[in-house]
Amino acid sequence: MMSDWAEREFGSGTFDPTEYTHKVLAAPTPGSATSEDISQLIGRLTLAVDDVAGQIRSLVIAHHEALLTQAANVSGMEGLLSSVRQGINELVQSLDRLRLKVHVPYQTLAGLFSQLQKLRQAADVLRRTSRFVALARRLELQMKEVDSGVSTSTSSKSLPSGKSRESIDSIASGLGVGAEDGNAKERAVARAALSVAELSSLLEPPTSSNVPTSLAVEKAEDQPTFIPLEKINVIARLVPTLDSSRKRINEEMESMIVEGLASLNQSVLAAALQTAFNLRIMPNVVQSLLVDLTEAVDLRIKSAFDVSRIAKEISGNDPPPQPTGLMYRSRVRTAPTNLTAPQWTNALWARLEQMIEEMAGCCIKVYNLEKVLKYKRDPTSQTSFLDEAMTVLESRPTTTFWSALARSLDKHSKEAAKASTFLQQTLSTGYPRFLRLFHDLFAKIAMHTDTIYTSNQQRYFLLSSHCLSTNTLSPDETSPETVIVLRSVSAFEQLYLSRSTARMNETIATAVRQTPPGAPEGLAISRTIVNELDSARFDPLLVKSVAKNVGGALELLASRTDTLIVRDRSATSLVGPLGTAQQVLNAQIFTMLHTCWTRLNKLEGEFHEGVTLLLKLPIKKIERQCEGISEPLLSAIRRDLGLVLSRMHRVDFSKSFEAMASGMGGGASAYMKELTAKLGFLRNEVFSKFSVAEVVQDWTINVAKNVIRIFVLNASIIKPLGEAGKLQLTSDMTELEFTLGSFVADPSRRTGSLEILGDDYRVLRALRPLLFLDTALLSSPDDTYSLPPLIILHHIIVRSPYSLPHTLHTWTEAEYVRWIEDHTPREALALVEACVPKWETQTADNKVTEEDWVTLVKAVLRRAISA
Repeated sequence: MMSDWAEREFGSGTFDPTEYTHKVLAAPTPGSATSEDISQLIGRLTLAVDDVAGQIRSLVIAHHEALLTQAANVSGMEGLLSSVRQGINELVQSLDRLRLKVHVPYQTLAGLFSQLQKLRQAADVLRRTSRFVALARRLELQMKEVDSGVSTSTSSKSLPSGKSRESIDSIASGLGVGAEDGNAKERAVARAALSVAELSSLLEPPTSSNVPTSLAVEKAEDQPTFIPLEKINVIARLVPTLDSSRKRINEEMESMIVEGLASLNQSVLAAALQTAFNLRIMPNVVQSLLVDLTEAVDLRIKSAFDVSRIAKEISGNDPPPQPTGLMYRSRVRTAPTNLTAPQWTNALWARLEQMIEEMAGCCIKVYNLEKVLKYKRDPTSQTSFLDEAMTVLESRPTTTFWSALARSLDKHSKEAAKASTFLQQTLSTGYPRFLRLFHDLFAKIAMHTDTIYTSNQQRYFLLSSHCLSTNTLSPDETSPETVIVLRSVSAFEQLYLSRSTARMNETIATAVRQTPPGAPEGLAISRTIVNELDSARFDPLLVKSVAKNVGGALELLASRTDTLIVRDRSATSLVGPLGTAQQVLNAQIFTMLHTCWTRLNKLEGEFHEGVTLLLKLPIKKIERQCEGISEPLLSAIRRDLGLVLSRMHRVDFSKSFEAMASGMGGGASAYMKELTAKLGFLRNEVFSKFSVAEVVQDWTINVAKNVIRIFVLNASIIKPLGEAGKLQLTSDMTELEFTLGSFVADPSRRTGSLEILGDDYRVLRALRPLLFLDTALLSSPDDTYSLPPLIILHHIIVRSPYSLPHTLHTWTEAEYVRWIEDHTPREALALVEACVPKWETQTADNKVTEEDWVTLVKAVLRRAISA
């Protein structure tokens, strides 16, 4: 085995004999004690080599058979490798022959292709040059037409082969003009613009914006390099002419646009837009127009709200002061004084009116521009001009204009209001006038925009031509442009509404503070409310906002007066001889509320339905509050008078003529005297405190009718009733007529007629002959036609031996009268009819044969029920 040293030195995979030799030669000199000489090293090396040779020998011996097998295999492989080598040589020869067949034609083809590319470039340059020169000649003729303004026939020889004379004429006819007079110059400008656009496209490299990226790359590889025509001397000499023609056409186009917008000539404007479309700059031109119009409106709005300019205008109109030595000159005031306030106000409104005029003019121009864009199409491609313009614009021209106008109006008005208290107060106080200016604006543009303002829809509607032709109007076709304009001044509307509400609330507070309030205060409240509504009448939306505030003001009035109304016993006490202080207070409050309600209740026919619906509930609440004062009082009056009339049953009406002659004087009864005093108290001490004549007159009539009804009912159930009692009852009726005549008399005329009491008075007059009518005639309709059936039935039962219905039910006379008042006449007749069986039983038991009372009762009942 090899020693460790030999293993380490020579068995390493990185052993290099040359390097090892140099290392040994470069070792230290032999004089060194530790160094080895070369002979020793060579000996050691020899031993190592012998050792390695021995190991190789042993390995060969050990693997002798395997080595022989491998040697045999190698010899076999040599034959195979020689055949493979021969095949490779043949393949190389074939490749060489193939290379000779392909490479040479390829080189030839490449040279020919290069020549073809150059020929194509030359052909393209020649084609574009020829086209450019032809178009330049045509443009020269067209510019002469533009300069002369007369269209001359162009020789067909000057036209390129790609365009015929008919196609050019069709493009010109797309301007919407068929006559040759008046529009020749516009047609010539449009044709020249088309030529300029095509010439410009020949000078520019082809674009691939509309081609997919992959196809663009492939075409870029196939297409020859673009050669600018400016490098050709002939074309270079024509380029300045092209630039001057383009400049001239742009000037003509701009002048046509200005003329078309100024005169609202849609044909001229259409020609200008056609020219811009031919120049391929129409979207930018439309955008520039909108920017110019909106900037003009913005500057005018800013100037209108500029208080400093108003101050300079006012100061410029004033005469300069005469110099008197040293004089202090103050800066221009930005707020008016008490003396100059009217001048400032007039100047502000004049500037606002001028602003509205200019806004209307710009708006009409924008709408005409959009109409032309909407209906105009390119005659060749049928491209809508509006769709083409929308490639640059974010929204329609009118929408863009209105949005910009609203933003400018909102911005400058708010900034001016913050900076100037004068402007804020003027526009908020005079907001109706400010809003009328916008109504004038919408009226001015209505003919051009089909914008209308209706009270029913309460919106501005933008109607299409179809809606106008068919007379149809849909609430959904709203115009948001007008809405955003009105919203831009909503800050002044809020200030106006707050001040309007403050004025109404102040009037109400002043009226309620009076002790007590009366008709003048109610009239002042109603006048203030009506004035506020009248100020906003012209605008349906504003008047609805004011109506909402009116409802709040009336709610405040109702709540404030509710705390003043007295509702305890003293407010309805009728003891007399004087009215209570609480009744006087309630009467004054009623007078104020009713005076206010009377005027406000007439508003229903003065305003449209939307406003009246908002006012209906608050006005109804005021009416209910008036009823809350009057109804308890009138109920107490009816109850007290009914109590007085029920006392007639304490009088003895059963006496005969002999008793009357000996003791009765024929005057009015005590209850009638008391009733006369009570009615006089009501007229002089209660009703006189209410300063509403028509209401008091209605009350007196209703009270008089109620007195008659109660008197007739009580008089019809007096039993027993003798002849002397009938005469006494007649005297009482005469006194009642006299008393009621004085009670219902008109104070202004000092006369009164009981005919105004109607059927109730006729019943009272018919009761007197009923008392003395024969029993057999009681069921005759001719003799009792004015009397209710119930009164006739009562009188029949009074003459008969039967008991009255209230006696059968163990009621008092007053309770029976109240029951009849609370029920219908049909129910009262049913009560009487229910008593008939009892009377029939009583007739059979007592064998009454003098008069057939039950038959009379049935006859009257049958006639009453059938009626």
